[in-house]
Amino acid sequence: MTSTPGTAPGTPPGDRSRLRRRAGTAAVAALLLAGVPAGAAVSADAGTPRTATGPQGQKLTVSATTGLDPAGQKIRVQGEGYGLTTGIYVALCKDNGDNRVPSPCLGGADMSGGSKTSQWIVPPGDPYEGDLASAFGPGGTFDVEIEVTEKGDGLDCAEVACSVVTRADHRAAGNRTQDVRIPVAFAGQEPGEPGGGEGVDVPAGTVSYTSAAEFTTAGKPLDLLLHPDSKKLYVGADNLPDTADVDERGLHVLNPEDGTSESWITQAPGSTGALRASAAARIAGPLPGDGVVYNYPLRGVGSATSGDEAASGVWLAGSTITDIAPGTTPDTVLVAQGATLSEIERATGTATRTLTLPGGTRFAADPERGAVWYTDFTGGRLHRVDLASFTVTGSFDLPGGPGTAGFTETDPATGAVWVGVDRSVVVFDAAGTLVKTLVGKDLARDAAFDTETGRAYVVWQDGGDLSDPANDNNGTLTVYRSEDFAPAAKDLSLPGNHSQAGAASLAVEPGGATVFVSSPAEGKITRLVRQVSPLVTHAPADLTAKEGEEVALTAEAEGTPEPTVRWQVSTDGAQTWKDVEGATGPALTFTARTAHDGYRYRAEFRNGVGTTRTAAVTLTVTPATGGDSGGDTGGDTGSTGDASNGSGSTGGDGSTGTDGGTQPSGGSTSDGSGSTGATTGASGSTGTATGDPGSTGTTGGSTGTSGGSAPSAGGSTGTAGDSGSTVGGGVAGGTGTAATSGGGSLATTGATVMSVTLAAAGLVGTGVLVHRRARRRTEGAL
Repeated sequence: MTSTPGTAPGTPPGDRSRLRRRAGTAAVAALLLAGVPAGAAVSADAGTPRTATGPQGQKLTVSATTGLDPAGQKIRVQGEGYGLTTGIYVALCKDNGDNRVPSPCLGGADMSGGSKTSQWIVPPGDPYEGDLASAFGPGGTFDVEIEVTEKGDGLDCAEVACSVVTRADHRAAGNRTQDVRIPVAFAGQEPGEPGGGEGVDVPAGTVSYTSAAEFTTAGKPLDLLLHPDSKKLYVGADNLPDTADVDERGLHVLNPEDGTSESWITQAPGSTGALRASAAARIAGPLPGDGVVYNYPLRGVGSATSGDEAASGVWLAGSTITDIAPGTTPDTVLVAQGATLSEIERATGTATRTLTLPGGTRFAADPERGAVWYTDFTGGRLHRVDLASFTVTGSFDLPGGPGTAGFTETDPATGAVWVGVDRSVVVFDAAGTLVKTLVGKDLARDAAFDTETGRAYVVWQDGGDLSDPANDNNGTLTVYRSEDFAPAAKDLSLPGNHSQAGAASLAVEPGGATVFVSSPAEGKITRLVRQVSPLVTHAPADLTAKEGEEVALTAEAEGTPEPTVRWQVSTDGAQTWKDVEGATGPALTFTARTAHDGYRYRAEFRNGVGTTRTAAVTLTVTPATGGDSGGDTGGDTGSTGDASNGSGSTGGDGSTGTDGGTQPSGGSTSDGSGSTGATTGASGSTGTATGDPGSTGTTGGSTGTSGGSAPSAGGSTGTAGDSGSTVGGGVAGGTGTAATSGGGSLATTGATVMSVTLAAAGLVGTGVLVHRRARRRTEGAL
């Protein structure tokens, strides 16, 4: 929806931290920002200039705002109308929105006055005027140059929304009346990016997960796999003691949307080959099309597809299987039996290759790089095994030494190895170099990776022993960017997910829209869905329009769930805001009025995750001017002059481009240039009309009578329209001559007057004289 054209979108009603201070220096000196003399000649770099208006009418102009060089670029910043009692800083800062201090900023604490990344402007006569600060010019003006870079001094404009700003200096840090902000974008960004608007309760584009469903149809879940082809959710499960009437062991196949059971494989071959009820402990990987390979206790290797009545499998010799993964061929699997790693033929159970390590229980295979990473949690070591030679090619210490076994997983995209031990996840790169330690408040139990988004998911389980102050019975899901380990979503609490009854497991849908987390202690699987607070993808820009023109502001945002929008207006320099009635669509259109001049507008997007607003933009309304495409004033078409009684009436409506009085028996005519003509009679009265902006009148001429006889009295005087020149009339019927080109000369004969009239009509026909129309103008048309 849009507001009703012609109505005012809003009617008049009845901006965190200081700059850092360095120890060992005076508080003031630590905050000084360098300056250059106001009004000094500086260069204006190429780019898109932009102007903004402050809460007290200040005007801020920046020479370049888009496509800035990330490595550094000088820009010119000018201001006027600033108060002469408060000093200001001029800098590139993180834009934290209305009524919040812009911070952090480039420039930091400059004690020498030599920095060019920020400027300090002070009132004339201020104690700091000179080397450290420059003074305002007359009318609160300044003209400075600053050098901006995409990153520096704790600011990263690739990650947050940045603006060139003015803000009160450290002596009035809480004063928001000097805050004027102009958003800027570096090369590769669009205006308003990144940051995507001002997040009100959470940052714009904040990713989080929320529970969408809980499945209790698969007993005590031990392992999860979302099949890449069939999209079915496979669950390895044991029996849940709370349901003694049903033995829930086996491999469950669930509909991932609602958790309904599609298949349940309860039996697998035991040590004698006979089928028996068996739990499914760990899932090795998917079979093509559908189905999985899995381990069932104690030494079984089986496979099954949805709809099978029982699994096929083999029973291995040796000790209990502690981990399993796909082998180097479709017909083999890698199996850990304590410190022994083997590659097994699935059909026969025969070991084709075997390696005994110093110790270990869990491993992760990286077939892309031909490696297996084997973890010895008891010995505090990580071993790299080359798959081709089946030999150990490297051993590495786990930080902190021995610890509680969690998991070992490899990131398919990077080859990095993630090891969960105790309350930490340690990450090694593909060469075995420790690159990151992530510390949580709970036990690290499982990890999964989404190669589409480059995200790593970790489930942490509470210890479950409430006598330990470190435990609260609640687990946590965390999400990281795998390239730099930065949080990629808000942490999600998992109430009741503790490790007393088994380790939690994860499955992630490609793209990360859905995540499944198991809770063995509760006998459930939680289906989590991703949600994103609104992120602005298109924001309006400052706009200048003429009185009566139709304007349009547009804004768009993305989010999950899809956000709604409402437009807001401020009539007091962004101090207070109110909703524009009925404006709940991506476009706000209305007719600009002079009363709207200086109004500020923004779009507010909302969904269940948060609220995000676009930066406020300013509407500047200029007065409509006459002669823009025709005259503004003039009377209705009048009657022609009557030579017999010497009186002439005013005629010619400039807005319609008609002439006023054209019959050859008396009156003069308009020149047809969009101004109002006037006829005069023998009485010598003056005829005037309004033409283009700043000029008055149209061509006047001497009066005459039909047949060329002179009037009985002196000639009339007229004023020219377009150029503002005058045309004098002769005495006793003398010929009128034009002083300039405003109207030309008119002969005393009526025939020549008529020819000028026809010329005016011709100009109307070619579009020189047209009605003044309201024109639509969208943002950016400055």
